[in-house]
Amino acid sequence: MHRLRTCAARLRPITASQTAKNLSQQRPAATPRTFQPFRCYTAPVAAEPFLNGTSSNYVEEMYYAWLENPKSVHKSWDIFFRNANAGAPPGTAYQSPPPMGVSLAGLARAQSLVGAQPNVEKLVEDHLIRGHHVAQLDPLGIMDADLDSCVPTDIITSSDKLGFYGLEESDLDKVFRLHTTTFRLPTTTFIGGNESALPLREIIRRLEMAYCQHIGVEFMFINDLDQCQWIRQKFERPGVMQFSLEEKRTLLARMVRSTRFEEFLQRKWSSEKRFGLEGCESLIPALKTIIDKSSDKGVDTVIMGMPHRGRLNVLANVIRKELEQIFCQFDSKLEGSGDVKYHLGMYHRRINRVTDRNITLSLVANPSHLEAVNPVVQGKTKAEQFYCGDTDGNRVMSILLHGDAAFAGQGIVYETFHLSDLPSYSTHGTVHVVANNQIGFTTDPRMARSSPYPTDVARVVNAPIFHVNADDPEAVMYVCTVAAEWRATFHKDVVVDLVCYRRNGHNEMDEPMFTQPLMYKQIKKQKGVLQKYAEKLIAEGAVSRQEYEEEISKYDKICEEAHARSKDEKILHIKHWLDSPWPGFFTLDGQPKSMSCPSTGLPEEELAHIGQVASSVPVEDFTIHGGLSRILKGRADMIKNRTVDWALGEYMAFGSLLKEGIHVRLSGQDVERGTFSHRHHVLHDQNVDKRICIPMNHVSPNQALYTVCNSSLSEYGVLGFELGFAMASPNALVLWEAQFGDFHNTAQCIIDQFISPGQAKWVRQNGIVLLLPHGMEGMGPEHSSARPERFLQMCNDDPDFNPKVTDDFEVRQLYDCNWIVILLPFRKPLIVFTPKSLLRHPEAKSNFDQMLPGTHFQRMIPDDGPATQNPSEVKRIVFCTGKVYYELARERKARNMEDSVAITRIEQLSPFPFDLVKAETEKYPNADLVWCQEEHKNQGYYDYVKPRMCTTIDRAKPVWYAGREPAAAPATGNKNTHLLELKRFLDTAFNLDAFKDHV
Repeated sequence: MHRLRTCAARLRPITASQTAKNLSQQRPAATPRTFQPFRCYTAPVAAEPFLNGTSSNYVEEMYYAWLENPKSVHKSWDIFFRNANAGAPPGTAYQSPPPMGVSLAGLARAQSLVGAQPNVEKLVEDHLIRGHHVAQLDPLGIMDADLDSCVPTDIITSSDKLGFYGLEESDLDKVFRLHTTTFRLPTTTFIGGNESALPLREIIRRLEMAYCQHIGVEFMFINDLDQCQWIRQKFERPGVMQFSLEEKRTLLARMVRSTRFEEFLQRKWSSEKRFGLEGCESLIPALKTIIDKSSDKGVDTVIMGMPHRGRLNVLANVIRKELEQIFCQFDSKLEGSGDVKYHLGMYHRRINRVTDRNITLSLVANPSHLEAVNPVVQGKTKAEQFYCGDTDGNRVMSILLHGDAAFAGQGIVYETFHLSDLPSYSTHGTVHVVANNQIGFTTDPRMARSSPYPTDVARVVNAPIFHVNADDPEAVMYVCTVAAEWRATFHKDVVVDLVCYRRNGHNEMDEPMFTQPLMYKQIKKQKGVLQKYAEKLIAEGAVSRQEYEEEISKYDKICEEAHARSKDEKILHIKHWLDSPWPGFFTLDGQPKSMSCPSTGLPEEELAHIGQVASSVPVEDFTIHGGLSRILKGRADMIKNRTVDWALGEYMAFGSLLKEGIHVRLSGQDVERGTFSHRHHVLHDQNVDKRICIPMNHVSPNQALYTVCNSSLSEYGVLGFELGFAMASPNALVLWEAQFGDFHNTAQCIIDQFISPGQAKWVRQNGIVLLLPHGMEGMGPEHSSARPERFLQMCNDDPDFNPKVTDDFEVRQLYDCNWIVILLPFRKPLIVFTPKSLLRHPEAKSNFDQMLPGTHFQRMIPDDGPATQNPSEVKRIVFCTGKVYYELARERKARNMEDSVAITRIEQLSPFPFDLVKAETEKYPNADLVWCQEEHKNQGYYDYVKPRMCTTIDRAKPVWYAGREPAAAPATGNKNTHLLELKRFLDTAFNLDAFKDHV
């Protein structure tokens, strides 16, 4: 009897007296039944012809009919099943005098068949569910891959344990069916091939071969019957793991390359860290098998991410990077800063020699934050699929490699898995390969995870998990073939758990005997997997020893020749390690693009047209919410008045780019509507479920697609995903918006490891945009500050250096900095601290005149009020940025100080506008300089701005501070205290003499 279950609870032993009861309990209640009347009313005597064969379909059908309705069967069957349920021994359940010609032996056989067949089926089912617990997965033979040293008693198959299933030694030679009745969920087992029945002894043997050897399969938690049946066929059919001579020879050659590459590095650079692959050499043929099979299925681009263990080997023997480029990385004369060699990435297009098809392989650079690259790879894969029109993942796929401890321990793994089936984030199936070292640096797995396997996190998305002993290359090759076929068939994630070991410890300089003495004593005795596999093939006659040694010599020669070439200093350049090149972007007609900043203004008719789209519903018979009707009317009124607020300005920026053919993708929690109900880029029909309209996709007939998508409740994973998406093409605007600015805290790893240092570490540019709502509005410590001080601290401009102003000063500054993006011949990340209350502030609006052709982004907005009429009389310049300007302007007016105080807004904090600040301070020669911010003194912008302002004015004047006092939290949680703090720092800004006296 087949039941798909999600747990592995131990079952009580089944006795003969419990058989009928168990059948009743195990039978799914919802299974449809179509009984045949001529059978339902037949007495036991009529069953005799059916009882003499090996099939018990008829008896079981009668039994299930009886369970459904005792009156639907002949009275004699009713008596028979009642007695059997009561525990009557075989041959005695039917007690009425039998009609002429009927033997009690036949009825006894009927009862025994009803009892034994389901128990055999239960034995089969238990092997499917928990056979992996007894599989021989550890190459060392000392660890339990599932952290459980107890063997499950219900899948012990020795004859003395058959009683667990109500079976006896004599049953081993009895023949049992391999198929079930039509009344239950199908539990057809494929171990018989074309045979419909087998002796129990052979059934057990074949189950052990399928599920209890070097491969352990976890899949019975999957709630799709077709998928389960597909997997069963792949592992149960006789002879599925048969390989041709050519396949074995290819596998051996790949093992030679994997093993000898590490040995070559060890000989040449024995004192260098390289995080080699020793103990898991079969990873290389594993990856190549996945790529070969995927290429055969039509894939032409593979995006990969991995930690540092084995990266150099993967670069050499999977990506096929030139060996001399790898070897020269061990030379300290390498140009550029970059990162260590086992963190860098690579992009390569080549011929796959197995399929004779072109394939592009990209290995994304990754820091030591092991799993951080996972969402980046997924985002890049999604982008590649998007730009080539691959809607099902048939052409572009991703492979992610993991370590066992990180896979179980880091939450980003879970976040990334939960993106796998979301419409705007799915990459239609990823093959995950876990290099299961059975240790995390020095931490025993029993101290590193609570789950039985490191791969259990994959169960949350119903991904099948194939555990395999890494010292059996053919088993590895087979499960990788199945994994690639699964992904191509179902377009869902799959996990290959490569159970291996580390021969040299965490790195080549480490001493693992300190902490794992017993394991490493065994490892020292362990014969290498290449040697074992070569001996196996030589014994089989698949290769000769001479052929094997020639294969080794051939690859050693390749390595030596590459090593000689690596000494040529001309090849030393970091550019060879780009993982996402942008061909043609940095040049025009073969020449570098000019360093210029073109106008970003638009003709008035285009502004008006985009505004009309933004204030309309371009779909017929579409009912919107009444409140939204008022919002759209408000937009239309602004267009008539030639003004825009923040939301409408964003609409015009996006719409104009789409019209020019530039893809725009906006992602994050609640971005479709906007956290503050200001955006409404996706309209929902109030009468038809799931019917939506995206007006932005109706701007122009030949426009690019606008993708706006609410994300899962994840920051780390989603920001990493969007970063990866932005890698794929420079001709797109990719934005991630935090629900509130401080939510980027949980994505800090992506910011610190990829975005801020991206060009310096990985030699690659990226145009990702972060929109971070920010503002101190009395809402408490949460949701107030986007922590601008953190981003400013990571900016790479020198506060003590005043750059020389040239014709291309503005653009040159942007080029030299580590993050910002405008319409320029290069790409840098941009951090925007977006407004909250200003979204509806009546004064926070712009006129069309500020957006017409010839206009540019204003790095600084100087005062244009009465103070400019007589600048020599101005006593104070207050520099500020963001929302506090409107509070300062209101306070200045209330104090009647518009003639004596100038307020200047710095819109681009980094790179700092040295030239504009200098000109502004010179305009008001007699004015004191004040920096005012609403954030606390140890937060916000002050520590960044002050030294740069001092450098600008050559320290001739002090720069006074007006703002909140230092504090540990971003904001107070008390509204009254918030207002009191606001009043205090505004007093300071406009009454500097009192402040000076206090100081």
